[in-house]
Amino acid sequence: MLTINNYVKAKSLEEAYELNQARNARVMGGMMWMRLGNAKVQTLIDLSDLGLDQIEETERYFKIGAMCTLRQLELHQGLREAYGDSIAESVRHIVGVQFRNQATVGGSIYGRFGFSDVLTCLLALDTFVELYEGGTIRLSEFVNHKRDKDILLSIIIRKSDRKLHYDSIRQTKTDFPVLACAVVTGPVHGKETWYFSIGARPMKAAVLEKEWEIPKDISDEQLEIYAKEAAAQFTYGTNMRGSAKYRQHLAEVLIMRAMRSILAEDK
Repeated sequence: MLTINNYVKAKSLEEAYELNQARNARVMGGMMWMRLGNAKVQTLIDLSDLGLDQIEETERYFKIGAMCTLRQLELHQGLREAYGDSIAESVRHIVGVQFRNQATVGGSIYGRFGFSDVLTCLLALDTFVELYEGGTIRLSEFVNHKRDKDILLSIIIRKSDRKLHYDSIRQTKTDFPVLACAVVTGPVHGKETWYFSIGARPMKAAVLEKEWEIPKDISDEQLEIYAKEAAAQFTYGTNMRGSAKYRQHLAEVLIMRAMRSILAEDK
């Protein structure tokens, strides 16, 4: 059971940061996963009055406030126009609409959960996180940071000419994924570059970068070789949902599907 002694709705980011430095203080997001835990929290810090619940779109980036809900992410028209249905697909199976109306993007990213669809999807894009004390750093760097008492303010997706495809395998529609996969491709410094993000391994998501120039008319046999090479460079584990060997096989299949889907878009 989660026990909370003091609840504070922060009036400023400075106040929230200072309160969070106490050993037994915690920042609340949507409280969808935290409330299921067994912990004693001295001070629970609410960021809901600090204007972190909007998605800002400019010519160069999307800036997603940490208190934005997964439902906002799912419905945002700008994200859909930029990346098709893939970002919406990455949250579609997360419990249900009522849950997604409360769960926050910041909570999903800051938690760095092994089962996180959102982390898997955004990790493959040109994504940064904005921290109160730590500044703006790449999401791929943040994922491997040691946990500290900083506060996540926003997630920034830098716009570029990249195509995204997201998919996952689940035993049932609203269950945690057995494996999650995001594939992105586009030109980087004049070279075609592919990014592969695999989550629910069952460890937290990891990303792989490959400078591959793949012809659009590549055969399935040749594409399978690329998919196997990419999948083999991730580490997999075994739990109640599947074995490491099974997950690697799923990764090969999902990566190949994603690459084929992306290549077919330009035909």
